[in-house]
Amino acid sequence: MKKLVVSVLSTVLAFSLAACGSKTETAPAPSTGGAQGGQQEVTLKIGATAVPHAEILKFVQPKLKEQGVNLEIKEFTDYVQPNVQVNEKQLDGNFFQHKPYLEQFNKDQNMTLEPVTAVHIEPFGAYSKKIKSVDELVDGATIALPNDVTNNGRALALLDKNGVIKLKDGVGISGTVKDVVENKKNLKFKEVEAAMLPRVLDEVDLALINTNYALEAKLVPAKDALFIEDKESPYANFLVARADNKDSEAMQKLAKELNSPEVKKFIEDTYQGAILPAF
Repeated sequence: MKKLVVSVLSTVLAFSLAACGSKTETAPAPSTGGAQGGQQEVTLKIGATAVPHAEILKFVQPKLKEQGVNLEIKEFTDYVQPNVQVNEKQLDGNFFQHKPYLEQFNKDQNMTLEPVTAVHIEPFGAYSKKIKSVDELVDGATIALPNDVTNNGRALALLDKNGVIKLKDGVGISGTVKDVVENKKNLKFKEVEAAMLPRVLDEVDLALINTNYALEAKLVPAKDALFIEDKESPYANFLVARADNKDSEAMQKLAKELNSPEVKKFIEDTYQGAILPAF
């Protein structure tokens, strides 16, 4: 019996020592400020629409990996959930929107999301499968517009600038269809979720489409748009985060890479003027 007790105690003691040894061997090394100094890899979850935002993020993924940041990209097809999920801390940040949209969203939803850095401009354009020139718009033609407040006003301002309609003086990009004071061709306006605009192109005479959705639909803005914003557009697309993490080391590494010469060249080479660097 004594031999049996001794044997059991020996086994327990050996197991305890092995467990302690295992803990010591796998304890993480202290951070040294670089990915190659034993620093633990940090995961950064960023929401984005597919084109061009997710494509640009995928381009910088390897560079961030070298710096100890594992960039996880979650793709969305809408303009609401990426902000909601950042606010709820399901995501660390997002990349899909311009500042006027963010400001309006924060106001409407009582959020305080913040821009981190501007990356690119997506000139907004007017597209049609029925006409080759805006002069061909017939009386009573239907024009599709984005239904969110900021892009709706942006679309109407572009129509005003190109002589299709006239807006009330001073409304600028804040205009709505109620602010149309001159509509000589009795145009009808169909307000549609931004992501759906390319899908209704066959059903309307003209559609004002965000460039990211135009590209997804295989439209070439520089060639296919009847008219389009110029490079002076104030609608730069931003990397966005919360106030509590926008200055984090990982987020700032991402911001730096998104404003790098390599990304500038990638944008210019890949999108051939459909998208313009904002830095």
